[in-house]
Amino acid sequence: VQLQASGGGLVQAGGSLRLSCAASGRSFRDFHMGWFRQAPGKDREFVAAISRSAYGRSTRYADSVKGRFSISRDNAKNTVYLQMNGLKPEDTAAYYCAATQIVWAYVEDTQRYTTWGQGTLVTVSS
Repeated sequence: VQLQASGGGLVQAGGSLRLSCAASGRSFRDFHMGWFRQAPGKDREFVAAISRSAYGRSTRYADSVKGRFSISRDNAKNTVYLQMNGLKPEDTAAYYCAATQIVWAYVEDTQRYTTWGQGTLVTVSS
């Protein structure tokens, strides 16, 4: 599967953005999908994940984004989304989507993902 992320931009604190990640290639529905982010000078960190359909579309979120971000997927469009509300300056980062077929227990682990899209930059001004 190949991934193409989009939707980043500049937004004021408290605003919203929706990121999209379009997939092509092998069956999209067979992959768990994750969003990660990397701020300048920091390691890449887990943001959210959604399971493949066979797992009932379970979701998981980093504590820092719970209640503000929502991940979803549309298998008919081969696309995963990240709706980001209540954005804060500390959410500023390059956001990456990724795909994996590892067991759901490890979806927060960046090392377990086999395919990455290019980053899309989110900048939140105070």
